[in-house]
Amino acid sequence: MALPANGAAWPPPQWSPIYADMRVNDAWYSGDRRRLARVYGHHEEHRAERRRGLWGRRQAHTPGRRDRRLHIPLAGDIAQTSADLLFADMPAITVADTTTRARLENLLDEGRVQQTLLQAAEEAAALSGVFLRVTWDKTLTQRPMLTAMQPDNAIPEFAFAMLRAVNFWRELSGSTPAQTWRHIERHESGRIVEALYEGTADNIGRRVPLTEHPETAPLVAALSPDGDGDSILTGITDLTAAYVPNMLPNRLHRGSPVGRSDYSGIHDLFDSLDETWTSWMRDIRLARARLIVPDGYLRDQGPGMGAAFDEDREVWQTLKMPPNAEGGITLSQFLIRVDEHRATAEATIRQAAQTAGYSATSFGLADDGAAQTATEVDARDRRSDMTRKKKAGYWRYEVAGMTHVMQQIDVVQFGQRYTPERPTVEFGSGVVESEQSKATTLDLLNRAGAVSTATKVKHLHPEWDDSAVEAEVAAILTETGQATPDPVGTFPM
Repeated sequence: MALPANGAAWPPPQWSPIYADMRVNDAWYSGDRRRLARVYGHHEEHRAERRRGLWGRRQAHTPGRRDRRLHIPLAGDIAQTSADLLFADMPAITVADTTTRARLENLLDEGRVQQTLLQAAEEAAALSGVFLRVTWDKTLTQRPMLTAMQPDNAIPEFAFAMLRAVNFWRELSGSTPAQTWRHIERHESGRIVEALYEGTADNIGRRVPLTEHPETAPLVAALSPDGDGDSILTGITDLTAAYVPNMLPNRLHRGSPVGRSDYSGIHDLFDSLDETWTSWMRDIRLARARLIVPDGYLRDQGPGMGAAFDEDREVWQTLKMPPNAEGGITLSQFLIRVDEHRATAEATIRQAAQTAGYSATSFGLADDGAAQTATEVDARDRRSDMTRKKKAGYWRYEVAGMTHVMQQIDVVQFGQRYTPERPTVEFGSGVVESEQSKATTLDLLNRAGAVSTATKVKHLHPEWDDSAVEAEVAAILTETGQATPDPVGTFPM
């Protein structure tokens, strides 16, 4: 599809089921109890969930009564864990040419690309995927910028599972259900189209000039004079946007190029975890020590003020009651089922983590307190590592493509002089080896005579370049005397 036709339904009907799934995932990701209650309580597509589960129940609106339901943000923890596994350490993005490499490093550092990728990866894990966009604003900075675009504000066009074009849209300030302003930014090969629509909450309405709204009026100055009057010519053939699916296939929409959320199939587990913690907290509230006292122990507060019991009073007068009457103070206090609730909560978290593709240890749940070998630790964390490697495969290609686009825009739009080169992107192992483990490994290899000094230095300092490694090797050989030539020399046979 090109730009939306005047009077079209919005969002497009074919995207309504996907947007509905994203709306539910977004509610869990947000950690907002009100949003969860609103999603499960008011939308027709969740009528079945409304009849069951903690957040689908209707709460009695009693004046002064608090909503006692408790929400545990496990969904946010899963999304953050996914992002940390991928981009807590910046992947190596390298090119062969030295001039291009220096400029690329500058673009990545000044553009805070690692922070952008961390944000994008977390949102992709929650919402099934994310878009990366290369844009620029010469009044703000003299370099291209990499930004993350939300999947529920995008209408993409795919061909053979490859992104051909995409419409990014947003509602502008001052919008109401009766008059909704939408800005649409369409990315296609060679150009970016800017459009403004005036419609309603569920209809795109009609296209109007960009000058009709103050937020889009400045875009007029950026339009290319040699274009069609509503486009910005990029000067390159590559698309200035890319889609990164979180994971494929999408089990709810088979055959769709739209990714699968980490939350797919575990909404009920999220709800059960909240139910468990809500019950746990209810036990604590009910287990508060309460005193049941006869009326004679209450002190009159005056006309219309009722009566109250003073728990600090030390002397009471004798009550006028038969000797065998039960007129004493009764203590009421219930037990708290701590172990049962904790075990249920941990089992729920383990199952949710496993279904999402992670090891329970990634969420602070240890298997037991026994010491474990390195092999056992690797096996324990293997599920998270496998998920990280699979996701890295989706990210590697698109990160390389977008950093290549950044270089091309840098040359065409900002006049930089170097040759753009598609970089190689290599993700690390994702495992931080302790210094003790490194020392043990190197010591065993050295005893076996199976490792050189240069290899040992590289293993200890993988972030060093070749010149730094060579300098360290030379210093080690000099200090140990291995660099000194043999004074005896060689004898003739």
